[in-house]
Amino acid sequence: MSDAVVFVLIFIGFFIARGVAATVFFYYLLPQSDRCPNCDAPTLRIESPRWNVLLPHLRVSWCYECGWHGMLRCQPCLPAPREKVGIER
Repeated sequence: MSDAVVFVLIFIGFFIARGVAATVFFYYLLPQSDRCPNCDAPTLRIESPRWNVLLPHLRVSWCYECGWHGMLRCQPCLPAPREKVGIER
């Protein structure tokens, strides 16, 4: 093989490796709960057929309290926090 072909193959390999590394890094940077990253309120899942097919491990979410919208990692929804009921004596 000529030097130019080897250079192009190595260059393309590094380009693909950089894309894979960035994708993995940003995937783990996304929050893993159904809570808003800005105000910690529960978010609503938005139905988006295109995103659900392209990225099945992510969900499109919207926060009704602060208006944030974006992607979150899928996991079962967390139960709503319960208020502590105290008994007065």
